[in-house]
Amino acid sequence: MSFPWARQYTPATGFTKWVDEKLPLPRLVYNAVGAGYPVPRNLSYMWNFGVLAGFCLVLQIVTGVVLAMHYAANGEVAFATVEHIMRDVNWGWMMRYMHANGASFFFLVLYLHIFRGFFYASYKAPREMIWLLGVVIFLLAMATAFMGYVLPWGQMSFWGAKVITGLFGAIPLVGEPLQVWLLGGYAPDNAALNRFFSLHFLLPFVIAGVVILHIWALHIPGSSNPTGVEVKKESDTVPFHPYYTAKDGFGLGVFLIIYAVFVFFMPNVLGHPDNYIEANPLSTPAHIVPEWYFYPFYAILRAFTFDFILPAKLWGVLAMFASILLWFLLPWLDRSPVRSGHYRPLFRKFFWFGLIPTMAALFYLGGAPAEEPYVMFSQIFTAYYFLHFLVILPIISSIEKPEPLPYSITEAVLGSDKDEVRGEYSDVDPVPADRRGDALPAE
Repeated sequence: MSFPWARQYTPATGFTKWVDEKLPLPRLVYNAVGAGYPVPRNLSYMWNFGVLAGFCLVLQIVTGVVLAMHYAANGEVAFATVEHIMRDVNWGWMMRYMHANGASFFFLVLYLHIFRGFFYASYKAPREMIWLLGVVIFLLAMATAFMGYVLPWGQMSFWGAKVITGLFGAIPLVGEPLQVWLLGGYAPDNAALNRFFSLHFLLPFVIAGVVILHIWALHIPGSSNPTGVEVKKESDTVPFHPYYTAKDGFGLGVFLIIYAVFVFFMPNVLGHPDNYIEANPLSTPAHIVPEWYFYPFYAILRAFTFDFILPAKLWGVLAMFASILLWFLLPWLDRSPVRSGHYRPLFRKFFWFGLIPTMAALFYLGGAPAEEPYVMFSQIFTAYYFLHFLVILPIISSIEKPEPLPYSITEAVLGSDKDEVRGEYSDVDPVPADRRGDALPAE
């Protein structure tokens, strides 16, 4: 969104004027994350997670490039090169632990970012494209993480690759050829390692490109905010710098403290001990599990245990992918004119007492053994997960009576008198009735 009151970049010296004429990179930064970018004045710390996700991506790219200098994608030596990095390379242990734990923290931040979007309906118009690109980023991150999990070539790496790629074999007609094409053979080996290493190195840069598009799309309508009310006046905003650079800096400091605790004091707590055993195709682990950030979708995959028209394995694969792909439909499934969950009492109940407990249960069940009663609970919570998005959310958005919204962001922050606020905003164009998320409800 082009804000007429946004500060304009003014080069201060002859050199900066010359740079601005030839390559206006300082102007781009100033307008994107500096004082030239007005942001709603009421953003909470829930809006820190986007910056934290970007930091995690940069951290993963930097540490990954360093690790790639010492890694060999060969089944005979891959496990040994990881141990070489840990024992012989200067600071190699720290690079490896930073990268491994960085992946977990990246997904933790992504999940928090996504669920903040669920609650505040960040997918609603005019921000649909921001949301769609965000889901693409999440899918690319999952693919990158899966391929990275294979590279240490431990027991869980090997068998995880075998199980996950084996899922493609459930697809009729093209499944087995697709599986062979992915692995470069009939089982994970050198060909699979080379392919996964190449893609694991490449995809983070693809993610970085989509992140740029994500930020670009964000700057067209501007940031959302906890009220869901759109910016109307200059008093509704503050410059991104220094207000939110300081706020994001504080959030980053807290994040780094927690991250450092894991890297230096419990670096393996988020991993699986079997991955410190070299891959052995003749010895199957008792309990094959992916990394923790795949648990909900792994629980959905295992929830299908009987054939019904299609094989159970194929139902599980379809449900696992559908559980994420349905996020693309959220801008059209949720038809409520109000964005923020703070003003949607019925939605709020189903979010906190339905969706959140369901996701927590799926996280737990994905790491539990594939036996009763865990399978039964996986089926129950999987059913509710799809019901929430495909049935409950559309019904709520149709029947719910929202609570009164503030007329403006300024009123939400300062608690101004409504008549006074209306007077201040008297020159603002009225908002159509079908966009009540931006207007004051009738009294």
